[in-house]
Amino acid sequence: MDPIRNPYAPGAGQRPPELAGRDEQLRAFDVVLERVAKGRPERSLVLTGLRGVGKTVLLNMLRSAAVRKGWGTGKLEARPDQSLRRPLASALHQAVRELGHPEQDQVEHALGVIRGFVQRDAGPQARLREQWSPGIDAPVVRGRADSGDIEIDLVELLSDIGGLAADVGKGVGVFIDEMQDLGPDDVSALCASCHEISQSGLPLIVVGAGLPHLPAVLSASKSYSERLFSYQRIDRLTRDAADRALQAPAGEEDAEFDDEALEAMYAATGGYPYFIQAYGKAVWDHAPRTPITAADVELAAPEAERELAVGFFGSRYDRATPAERDYLRAMADAATDLGADADAVGSVATADVAAVLGKKPQSLSPARDALLKKGLIYSGERGRIAFTVPHFGRYLRRQA
Repeated sequence: MDPIRNPYAPGAGQRPPELAGRDEQLRAFDVVLERVAKGRPERSLVLTGLRGVGKTVLLNMLRSAAVRKGWGTGKLEARPDQSLRRPLASALHQAVRELGHPEQDQVEHALGVIRGFVQRDAGPQARLREQWSPGIDAPVVRGRADSGDIEIDLVELLSDIGGLAADVGKGVGVFIDEMQDLGPDDVSALCASCHEISQSGLPLIVVGAGLPHLPAVLSASKSYSERLFSYQRIDRLTRDAADRALQAPAGEEDAEFDDEALEAMYAATGGYPYFIQAYGKAVWDHAPRTPITAADVELAAPEAERELAVGFFGSRYDRATPAERDYLRAMADAATDLGADADAVGSVATADVAAVLGKKPQSLSPARDALLKKGLIYSGERGRIAFTVPHFGRYLRRQA
């Protein structure tokens, strides 16, 4: 098969040639956009799932849908070592520009509030470089969103931006990737702001994406967050959707997979979108002709696994210290010892991991906490942990 015509695209956040299995989420979001624009009450949205299920791709698609409706949008990626102020200010700056409000004085006022919001984080003694707000020429507005209390400031800031959108009959969408990495104060402020915006009926929503424990992070911050957001779990594709993700791009290039090949691909990928793209690319390059067969899948599988071992699994495994790697391997062994599938989404008890290592659970807390902070594992319920990366247990057993 001609590698130049290979349609598959394994990349972080890169849209696949066929976005299969997400029609329901896209249709539901179109309803949200219409309701918010008409002043109807609607909740902000949170997407959760493991690495590789396409959360970032879907987040970008939802943002594109908002742009097509004429909304102002901005996107940021949360980081555990960064305050929310600066990246959120940049996102809202872009949203204001996209709104196209006709009254320049009101636009300048909103931009001045954004500038005051971000400069408050720098502090009065900060150097000029730290106070710089890229692209915002409007003078700083004092006494609005600059109190230093992030909860007060964020409520005021989003209220002003929401009001600007209401003036022109549009909405604003703030899209936050890796939302679980926000600091505790920022999470609390964001929840309070969404609550206030919802009560005031302003046309502004937050769309977040993060790991499976994100709902627990939000709930721990504000008890009402369980009712504040609409939660959608993004999971592996069904067999039909996975087949479509392979067949549709191949058909555009006058190629196809036979039934046995599709079955073999689903068995190898588990229906995870990133794996489908990685295996699809490798199989296409190795197959001599169409239709692609199960034998072609078997021949190309080692190449796909090597690619994943370096770019998907290995890059994460390399971030762990030796003690943390021991903990990760013990997680896979604990699931296997209990007869469970270590490659499934299911979790294992921390006590079982400690038993594999022959240590007390308390002595392993530093390694576990470090892995949680690095985003390699998550805890959806007390006393249990799971990999954030699908098939990571399989990878660890091969490494052993």
